[in-house]
Amino acid sequence: MIQDIPFFKDLSNEDIGRLEAISIVKNYKKGEFLFIEGEEPKWLNILLKGTIKIYKTTPKGKEVFLHTIRPVSLVAELVNFEDIPYPASGIFLSDSEVLKLNYSKFKTEFLSNPKICFELLKSMASKLRIMNNVLQNELTLKSDAKVAKFIVENSDLFSSLKHNQIASILNITPETLSRTITNFKQSDLIKFDENMNLTYKNHNKLIEFFTI
Repeated sequence: MIQDIPFFKDLSNEDIGRLEAISIVKNYKKGEFLFIEGEEPKWLNILLKGTIKIYKTTPKGKEVFLHTIRPVSLVAELVNFEDIPYPASGIFLSDSEVLKLNYSKFKTEFLSNPKICFELLKSMASKLRIMNNVLQNELTLKSDAKVAKFIVENSDLFSSLKHNQIASILNITPETLSRTITNFKQSDLIKFDENMNLTYKNHNKLIEFFTI
């Protein structure tokens, strides 16, 4: 399994064996937490299967969605390198599988490898681009554009999550989401089956909502 993960593709069989010795694979159910805001990191986590929602909680208890993580990806790796508590929470949106590496041993045995360091830097750079995109969406996109973008980029989640969960992710009210979905249906931009699973989306027209 480890040799199939892009971050470790150039490692020798000996190194793969050393990684296996300091790692475990753990399965999670939808709704379980990988970590909670304020916890101290002990593992370097790699999402192998499933989807994770990363969000912060305001002092008043409101969830602020940051982004979703899909496989195969490192999860919140910056906290390991900075040795800081998790600044946000990570909850599974579907049944998932995670490779968990003992970070203290990983740091000692593998961070001197330039190839691994380079892959980790690339991963952190991609997270910065994601956060820049999140900020841009919040500052520039209207509600209908947020919904259209979510449908285009997360069709599977749109069918599997409840509307109040999607509304929370998009930082809009459930009423706004429901109204937008109704408008999209009436305009033949999306269609559902009898179980409310998304069966059709007008990809090009939906993209127009969130692109200039």
